[in-house]
Amino acid sequence: MDLTYTEEEREFRARLRAWLAHVLPDLPPKPSPDDWPGRRAYDAGWQRRLYDAGYAGLHWPVDAGGRGATPTQHLIYLEETERAGAPYVGANFVGLLHAGPTIAAEGTAEQRARWLPPVLRGDEVWCQGFSEPDAGSDLASLRTRAVRDGDEYVITGSKIWTSHAEVADWCELLVRTDPDAPKHRGISWLAMPMDAPGVTIRPLRTLAGSTEFAEMFLDEVRVPVADRVGAENDGWRVTMVTLSFERGTAFVGEVVACRRTLGELARTAKANGRWDDPVLRRRLGRLYGEFGALWRLTQWNVSESERSGGVPGIGGSVFKLAYSHARQEMYEVAAEVLGAEALSLDQEWTLDRLSSLSYTIAAGTSQIQQNIVAERILGLPKGR
Repeated sequence: MDLTYTEEEREFRARLRAWLAHVLPDLPPKPSPDDWPGRRAYDAGWQRRLYDAGYAGLHWPVDAGGRGATPTQHLIYLEETERAGAPYVGANFVGLLHAGPTIAAEGTAEQRARWLPPVLRGDEVWCQGFSEPDAGSDLASLRTRAVRDGDEYVITGSKIWTSHAEVADWCELLVRTDPDAPKHRGISWLAMPMDAPGVTIRPLRTLAGSTEFAEMFLDEVRVPVADRVGAENDGWRVTMVTLSFERGTAFVGEVVACRRTLGELARTAKANGRWDDPVLRRRLGRLYGEFGALWRLTQWNVSESERSGGVPGIGGSVFKLAYSHARQEMYEVAAEVLGAEALSLDQEWTLDRLSSLSYTIAAGTSQIQQNIVAERILGLPKGR
């Protein structure tokens, strides 16, 4: 992995930095966290600015509507947008980082032409319909049924933790199309319109008070067979592609944000007198080193995904496992730095700390990631 920058890459960074400096001051104020229509409009507006400037889907293949940027240019983009305080993908998270890349890798030409341009423009929002009340870490135990009726599937079941369902246009949905097959072999990956008859959404409020997740109930919802991505009953393999993006590249921008947060914590500790604690200083220094190592691992994973055709490998599980625990520890240190202020929900870091508790569960629990690393990287036997 070559970590030096070419002249072209330095010019790319300079152009991006100049564009961000020009456009960010003109952004409207962020809407209230509870205003989901407002949040969708805000996120869509930022995505449209990226699209018009040529930065949407920067690392996506050209034939998928992206710019086919190099891994290094992608990482430069993530560094500069985080450092400039640019908006996060927000409600566009699933479409841009999960469903879109999966369709780019596995979809037909017609599916790519139908779904990818609206994602890149910010016109359509996607949600994720994978987990169920009895199928979380053991995702392959899902029970939502899809019975084929001519050119349509008739779907009945329920999903939970459906990300951004309140404002989504489409759902990447896992269904069981062959109940008699072994559980990993009877699953299909569908794109379901959220306005289809029979779809009911019930928002879930998290520990931090937000409602970006929902329960979703499906009562004989009809989805065209043409909206299946991949072959029937091959959905588990397609799902592994989706999860490789979710674990391998979806969190990379947050590593830069965490390094910036550590710097803010150090400055706060110096201002409130807690910097005199040598134990605290050592923890901050060690965490800064850990996030530096995670950034190098990110560079390696992104480079590896480029060499393997754009789909991240199982190294993403190493990153996700280490990142989840490092992020949680960072906010434990933040509580030490803030002291009694850490108990106030008016503190942004307090809300971030509550949110960080979910990171060892989301996108595959730490136990699942440990099994993947043990079996697929270290070659250890499967546990009983």
